[in-house]
This record gives sequence, C-alpha cells and structure tokens, in this order.
Amino acid sequence: MKPVPQATPLRRAPVQRRSAERLTRILDACADLLDEVGYDNLSTRAVALRAGVPIGSVYRFFGNKRQMADALAQRNLERFTERVTERLRESGEEDGWRTAMDVVLDEYLAMKRTAPGFSLVDFGNQIPVGARHAEPNHRVADRLTDLLSGYLSREPDDDLRRTFLIATETADTLVHLAFRMAPEGDERIIQEMREMLRAYLARVLD
Repeated sequence: MKPVPQATPLRRAPVQRRSAERLTRILDACADLLDEVGYDNLSTRAVALRAGVPIGSVYRFFGNKRQMADALAQRNLERFTERVTERLRESGEEDGWRTAMDVVLDEYLAMKRTAPGFSLVDFGNQIPVGARHAEPNHRVADRLTDLLSGYLSREPDDDLRRTFLIATETADTLVHLAFRMAPEGDERIIQEMREMLRAYLARVLD
C-alpha cells in the first residue's frame, strides 16, 4: 500500500509502513462512507469505526472531515496521474495528442464510474457539495501539462498550460452535465464533449 503523497493536508505524515497502511484504511473508509451517507452525514467517528482504528488515529492525520476529504481528492489525483502515465507508456508516442486526450478522458470517466467517493470529492472541487472552485482544475491542468508536454514534444510553457486549463474546464463542465443526465454518464453528451475537445485541441496543437 502506498502512503498518501506529502502534498496532502496531513497533520502528520506517515513514516512507518504500519502508519501508512492505517492512513490508507482511513481514506478507503472515508471514500466508502461518502458514497453511502454523503458528505453532510460523514463523521470522523464513523470513519474510524469503518477503518477499524481508534478515533485518535484519525485525528493524528486530520483535524476534521474536510481535511480528510481534501486528502482523498489528492489521492484521487495521484492515482489518476499514475493510470494515465501507465496507459500512455503502453500506447507509445506515435499516435500523438489525440490518443493522449482519449486516455485522459477514459481514465477520468472510469474513476468517475468506479472509484468510491469520487462522485463527491473528485479532485477536490465539489466539497462542500455544490461548490465548484477553480483551484482543483488549475491543479489538474498543471499536472496534465507536466505529464503530457514530453509526450507531445512541447515546452510546458504558459500557452500549453492555458490550453490544458481551457480543455479541463470544458471537460469538467460537460462531464458533470453527462452524469446529471444519466447515472453512468450520458454517452451522447460525452461524445459531443470529445468532438468539441478534439476540434479545440486540433486548432492549438496540430
């Protein structure tokens, strides 16, 4: 089990393997409970009980449930990055940005459909429920710029970051629309989103 990356809002970073595994159990329990009871009814006590750890173990890492949700969102971003990186490594670079775009969207949609708690915390832009802040999309766009610039043989400059930020904001809005229309995401809306992003990125990246 991998510890949560240091960038997460932890009171204390895990050092020993046992502590890292306990943190993983806490975040797994948080994700499961988010799906079951929602954010408003989530409690640190319920997370501790589900994770099978003392309540003090939760407070060792997190001061409140918001910090726990933020850490889960950060873990989602790290896992998303790992999945995209692995898929791109398998596909090679000959297919260019169109393959990269499909990989990014496919992995995001897969997490949206299957990752516990993801529908609420995503990469951090929906807690409190209904609030959608700009910062997580900037973080995702920056991560994609750093990840894909070498794959695209482009400098990770401000122009490329702006391009990925626009694409990220567009995809975020339309994916939310698709999942409001259907539990697994309305495929017609998703396809329209793909076409829209291809048209925009073709103008910028070709």
